[in-house]
Amino acid sequence: MQKQPVHLFSKLNYLILLAGLSILILGFSIMCLDDQPYGFGWLGLTVGPGLVMVGLLVPFGSILTGFAGKNLKKVPDAYRRFNRYTGWLVFTVALGVYLLTLEPTASFWDCGEFIAAAYKLQVPHAPGAPLFLLLGRLFSLLALGNGTQVAFWINSISALASAFTVLFLFWTITILARRLVVEPGITPTKQQIGLIMGSGLVGALSFAFSDSFWFSAVEAEVYALSSFFTAFVVWAMLQWEGSPTPATGYRWLLLIAYMMGLSIGVHLLNLLAIPAMAFIYYYRHYSFRWRGALFTFILSLLLIGVMMVGIITGLPSLAGALELFLVNVMGLPFRSGLLLFAVLFVGLLAYGLRQAHQKQKTTLQLYLLSFIFILIGYAAYLIIPIRSNYNPLLDENNPEDVLSFISYLKREQYEQRPLLYGPQYATELIDQEQGQPEYVPGKEKYEVADYKIVPVYDPKGLRLLPRLYSNDPNHLTEYQKWVTIDPNKLPSFGQNLLYLLRYQLGHMYGRYFLWNFVGRDSDVQHAGVNWPWKSNQALPHTIATNKARNAYFALPLLLGLAGLFYQYRVRRKDAAVVGLLFVFTGVAIAFYLNQPPVEPRERDYAFVGSFYAFAIWLGLGIPALTSALQKIFKNLWLPVVSATSLGLLVTLLMLQQNWNDHDRSNRYFAVDMAHNILAACAPNAILFTNGDNDTFPLWYAQEVEGFRTDVRVIVSTYLNTDWYIDQMKRPAYRSAPLPISLPQEQYRFSTNSYLPYVAQPQVAAGIDVTQFIALVKQNHPALQVQAQDGRMFLSFPTKKFFLPVNKAAVLSSNSVPASRQNLIVDQMNWEISPKGLEKKQLILFDILATNNWQRPVYFSSTLNQNDFMYLKPYLQNEGMVYRLLPVKEPTVGPEPYVAKEIMYHNLMQQFRWRNLQDASIYYDETYLNTLVSNYRQQFYELAEAYFQSGHPEKARVIINHCLTVLPDQSLPFDFQTVPLAELLAKTGDQKKSEAIRDKMTKRTTQALRYYLNGNNALFTREIQLNLITLQQLTVTAQNLNQPQQAAKLEQVFLNYYNRL
Repeated sequence: MQKQPVHLFSKLNYLILLAGLSILILGFSIMCLDDQPYGFGWLGLTVGPGLVMVGLLVPFGSILTGFAGKNLKKVPDAYRRFNRYTGWLVFTVALGVYLLTLEPTASFWDCGEFIAAAYKLQVPHAPGAPLFLLLGRLFSLLALGNGTQVAFWINSISALASAFTVLFLFWTITILARRLVVEPGITPTKQQIGLIMGSGLVGALSFAFSDSFWFSAVEAEVYALSSFFTAFVVWAMLQWEGSPTPATGYRWLLLIAYMMGLSIGVHLLNLLAIPAMAFIYYYRHYSFRWRGALFTFILSLLLIGVMMVGIITGLPSLAGALELFLVNVMGLPFRSGLLLFAVLFVGLLAYGLRQAHQKQKTTLQLYLLSFIFILIGYAAYLIIPIRSNYNPLLDENNPEDVLSFISYLKREQYEQRPLLYGPQYATELIDQEQGQPEYVPGKEKYEVADYKIVPVYDPKGLRLLPRLYSNDPNHLTEYQKWVTIDPNKLPSFGQNLLYLLRYQLGHMYGRYFLWNFVGRDSDVQHAGVNWPWKSNQALPHTIATNKARNAYFALPLLLGLAGLFYQYRVRRKDAAVVGLLFVFTGVAIAFYLNQPPVEPRERDYAFVGSFYAFAIWLGLGIPALTSALQKIFKNLWLPVVSATSLGLLVTLLMLQQNWNDHDRSNRYFAVDMAHNILAACAPNAILFTNGDNDTFPLWYAQEVEGFRTDVRVIVSTYLNTDWYIDQMKRPAYRSAPLPISLPQEQYRFSTNSYLPYVAQPQVAAGIDVTQFIALVKQNHPALQVQAQDGRMFLSFPTKKFFLPVNKAAVLSSNSVPASRQNLIVDQMNWEISPKGLEKKQLILFDILATNNWQRPVYFSSTLNQNDFMYLKPYLQNEGMVYRLLPVKEPTVGPEPYVAKEIMYHNLMQQFRWRNLQDASIYYDETYLNTLVSNYRQQFYELAEAYFQSGHPEKARVIINHCLTVLPDQSLPFDFQTVPLAELLAKTGDQKKSEAIRDKMTKRTTQALRYYLNGNNALFTREIQLNLITLQQLTVTAQNLNQPQQAAKLEQVFLNYYNRL
């Protein structure tokens, strides 16, 4: 391409760009003017966001004006027509499949949070996804006010984005396939056109129906939209490569820059396409030289660094530094630094652009305009602090000023893992130094509220490539499944490298790659690859009937490898570009994440970009196969048709295998669980929950469907943060502020994050929790201890606490039935672990001391019991929730008291069980291993309570209802089913009980044989659960006076147990 000085933009282009910026600023300004509570008015949720979206769309017009129609080399009409229509056909097929299998409501993990945050433009977990939230808000308007339809429309963003991803993948493959089969400048023949279209069809549809990509396409998560941006910029860079003139080429680069900027507001994965695009640029302008290639590679890495550190966090950090200087040093009002920074920055850009334009510095114009477009796309992030300033109900990290916003962008709340150099698990921590100050806005300036703590490690223990860095006892155990280590000695470089290769690259990336192109054993965590030579005999029931057990017979892998080798042989430079995309969106991510040996779930969705790159090769496998067939058949069409047909059969195989475990079209379990938990709570309740799956569906139910907004949901782990405690002290919908009396200075930042146990004999018998909270408020010297560095912090003086009970307040609340009022205690007593008192426990104590039984207090049954174990004698099971009452049974059992009438009403009449009887609906281990087993335990405890109280008939009705709403055919029996079967026999239905136990005995022995014959270290949980089940079956046989059966089961149990 011959370079010549040109004006990249005309006056019209600049006018359109300025119009877009004006609309964008107007939209943000209107969002700031909403006068409704939480900013939930018309201006904040509709007019402002709508204008912001228009403002983000108009810059496309400035790029495309004078560009459309001149952006492609002239190619034959037939090829262009086929390419366009076939691409849209692929798009239509993919979109149809995704809409047919779309989840109609919120699913587990982050989806409930994202839907709730998008619906009312609230602030999700860091670093946020403002563009996704903006799109979600606008799509939610299509629900026309029907809260139950909001999730469908927000989920459809992923379906639409995924279909567009498939479309641009198709066009990417056809560009690369055309280079393989047609010489430059030559008109393709009909056979060649057919071959190119076949390549695109097979590659694009195979990716569309692949396991990991399809998973993200049918739920409200950011990964589908992020994949779209990656697909678009790679395709656009290939279009740039074929630009007929420099002017059109520059426009393609500006379009890419703008899309990259917009992608920042979704996910940073898109930046990993930069190295591949850099080499497209290099190959277009330069002949290959190793020095030039190395320079291009290093430059591409630096460009990623500039985007991540220089722009995304760097610019706000500069603005924050200027803000601090002007406010704290110069005495100017708040936001003076931000305003001055914006004026100076915009002025410099305008001046630079004017100079470049006047002097016809084309390259400088390109750089500056690219930078401007990136910034315009990045501007979507202003949504986060604007909305945070309204203090909405979901306002994670409260990033409402520039300093907290920087922390939000940097994800400072999360664990910082070492990457290239750092400590190991056995490296000694020798000190903790005072780091950078933590500022908060005061009355007139920013005040130092705390200092960051910087750990100082023994330099002798610092190593290159610190993969084995965690000293968590659980992690140390898990490390030894992958590499032999001594927990008391520093690991060697070789051990770190072995862990990297075996676990991080092999297990946490390579296994996912093979899942998508070879097959998957099951949905059990750590499930292996379903290789073609694996036998399907002797599979346990849970694996043989697992809908996620998919077999592609490695055909997609073989076709992809054929395409890789063929492209490498014919077009080596193109193969290198695809290879860079493959590596940077796969291996590089695995290296960067430095994952610990324990993850809450599988992470294959993070590597979809790598699978996208391989799908390109999969499509190019059709020309490779055609080339081989042409040596056999003389007919021109037969090799093309045969190769394409075989490829489409592979695609159809993937569709057939993956449909049943990706079809979520009738699944409501997550939302129904949230409904059930909230419905079980008394009016105006306080409910303590876990994070993620225990909380996000509840947020969805309250924020989107408006269900039970009187209940205040408290994420227990979030109570370790000051911003969350602040939120709990504010009203929320129909919920009054929580009864928290501690002032902010007693929980701000790291203050009182951890109170160590320092025994004081004078209170060894216990301390009134109300008095203890009063001492904490006073920062009383009696609780103060001095650290080695001289700092003072609080402790707790005894493990025993008590709370005097205001019986009048309890009786007036009508929370205790007349039959149990004689059991109300004078004071509640409990004892905690001497390990230490976390901030979340301190806040719980404060609530207990301050509430005075004015509001019901509940704990979710899925909450970590360590958070409330000491209160168990005072808990009452009401079905999926435990209510705290100052009532203690004379004989305290291992489980909370069962409120039979309340629990019966909830489980038998009020709870929803939509479509759980439908065996065609897929429920993965997230549902089966926690929620289903929890429900079955609740049914058992209710039935047992009625049985013990002399009502066996009612107990049997309860058990049968459980077996009906949670049937084996859709939700396979688990270890919680055994007690139900035993109780069923005791109520008189021995035949059904025996049938259940026989079925479970057979399945359990099959599962143990399967897991113990494989890599049993990876399936410890499954082995333990099945051993527990077998042990329970043995005890049940003994309890039911079946000694021969019990002896037989015991021997089976011991045989498997001894094999461990």
